[in-house]
Amino acid sequence: MAAPMIQYSAGLVSGWAGGVLSGLFGLGGGLVLIPLLGAFLSLGQHQAQGLTLAAMLLPNGLPAVLEYRRRGIRLWGHLTAFLILGFLIGAWGGARAANLIPAKEMRWIFIAFLCVMALRTLLKGDGSLQNDAPGSLAIRNVWLPGVLTGLVGGLASGLLGIGGGVIMIPMLAGWLKLSQHEAQLASLTMMLAPVGLPAVWVYARSEGGLPWFILAGVASGFMVGAYLGARIAGRIRGPKLRVWFACITLAMAILLAIRG
Repeated sequence: MAAPMIQYSAGLVSGWAGGVLSGLFGLGGGLVLIPLLGAFLSLGQHQAQGLTLAAMLLPNGLPAVLEYRRRGIRLWGHLTAFLILGFLIGAWGGARAANLIPAKEMRWIFIAFLCVMALRTLLKGDGSLQNDAPGSLAIRNVWLPGVLTGLVGGLASGLLGIGGGVIMIPMLAGWLKLSQHEAQLASLTMMLAPVGLPAVWVYARSEGGLPWFILAGVASGFMVGAYLGARIAGRIRGPKLRVWFACITLAMAILLAIRG
């Protein structure tokens, strides 16, 4: 393992890159963080996933949330509460499942997930990434859709070490008819609470702890990157966000495949 300052610096750069993605697309940043941590610091797949989830326990996305709110993006607070409830349950179950899968197979599952998300976005066109108009909740009683959306996002988060927004944002936009930016804001706001704690507990126990110097660097860089990503997102139309998202996820899949 590299010296503490090298660990911190590499974590800082990786955290910044993940934060930019988080603010730009409303995601947790794991799609970038996990491949970068594996490539630059040779962390195992499970360790990188656990560390990424641990870094997201802190309210690193707060600058991005404040920037979205400053631009007048509406926050559906009661929906966010139901997302949190479902996510807590799903994250624990997903992490338990992940630690039953060997590291090599887990890496290829993650690579396959990245490729599917990128190709789906490029070939089919994710409508949620093109919907910039103000949304309105299509369902009056949102507790069940909110809990189910959070549950699915939590399962994906615990299993793959991602924030869950990549799953929840299309569901929020398609099922509940939120706009792209409203769905992103709901996802980011949910992540302000330590919703990944059950999954982090499972990963930390399985891995015998987590690399704290790297974690400190990731957390520091993530907050700065998230704010920058949110500022950039306000200047980019939905179709461009769709192309950017697909290109970044494919690049991360290639990086992991080369390392694998």
